[in-house]
Amino acid sequence: SDAKVIDLKGKILLPGLMDMHVHLDGDFEGNFDYVYKESSSEGTIRALINAEKTLMAGFTTIRNIGQLHITPELIDVALAQASDKGLIKSPRIIPSGHMISINGGHGDISLGLAEGLVNLGPVDGIINGKYDALEAVRYQIKHGAKFIKIHATAGVLSLEDAVGAQQLNSEEMKTIVDEAARHHIKVAAHAHGTDGIIAAINAGVYSIEHGSLLDDEGIRLMKEKGVYLIPTTGLSGVINQMIDKMNPVTAKKAKYILPLAKENLRKAIKSNVKIAFGTDTPVIPHGQNAIEFSAMMACGMSATDAIKTATTNAAEMLGLSDRGELKEGLLADIIAVDSNPINDIKTLETVTFVMKGGVVYKN
Repeated sequence: SDAKVIDLKGKILLPGLMDMHVHLDGDFEGNFDYVYKESSSEGTIRALINAEKTLMAGFTTIRNIGQLHITPELIDVALAQASDKGLIKSPRIIPSGHMISINGGHGDISLGLAEGLVNLGPVDGIINGKYDALEAVRYQIKHGAKFIKIHATAGVLSLEDAVGAQQLNSEEMKTIVDEAARHHIKVAAHAHGTDGIIAAINAGVYSIEHGSLLDDEGIRLMKEKGVYLIPTTGLSGVINQMIDKMNPVTAKKAKYILPLAKENLRKAIKSNVKIAFGTDTPVIPHGQNAIEFSAMMACGMSATDAIKTATTNAAEMLGLSDRGELKEGLLADIIAVDSNPINDIKTLETVTFVMKGGVVYKN
């Protein structure tokens, strides 16, 4: 008798969307120079603003797959706990703390700075060898990480010259995966280059992020082992618009790798590799996450399968059976759009209603 009726006549309902590759504490300005100048407090304020933008865009669960600020505090863990308590306007957050990378690798924010100016170690995610790897993964888990992120290869938006070169060695990756598994925690691997992709799969990671130079052998192994691909292909349009503001090193890598990434995503889609939705926000700006749907469809994915990447596929990848569908007994994470996204995928870019856990945040 005291039920509140919400009239959404004429709208299309979907379960809350899920983004598996987010960095809430960042904003992309052609570079990330600010992240070693800001305190954890300043990074948290950025993340709070971006969390609300993401929720209002219809994404009710995200995996914050590595914070960008190099501070002892794990910003995404604090946000996840605040979100669970209903203290902030935010998606449900699966936090991973600091990304784990080699000294001088993709996650080493001191790369390019004068020697000795910034010294990073395992608690910051920067390692040299398997014992550092153990310390790094244990630190993240101790302080609340629920997923671990590693850098198997070099990257695009960092200052090392090679975009695809393997960085963490196989022993380091296997050490991280085994230690995380003892805590019932999975590992995601940033990996662009072929050798690093294959090494990460063989080490036991649960998802490959980007997968730009994924080849036939990598596709075979991913299917054999049930590894998910998080392609983050929508960011190429944003980077192309920003290319003149970028460091010449990163701009050169972007021009080389992004067209190849699209070609190999087409192969992965045709081969029925498991794919979950991920944007690498803030490269795609926070709140514009749904751009990724059209980008995946441009590489050959159907609208229905694209929607599944951000609903049922993402829930399965996370091992969560309480979300991803509209069913009695599941979390009341519900969004509404004006038209049927199977016919018009861009309608997901303008979500008009957002409910998370039975609480209406946008109507």
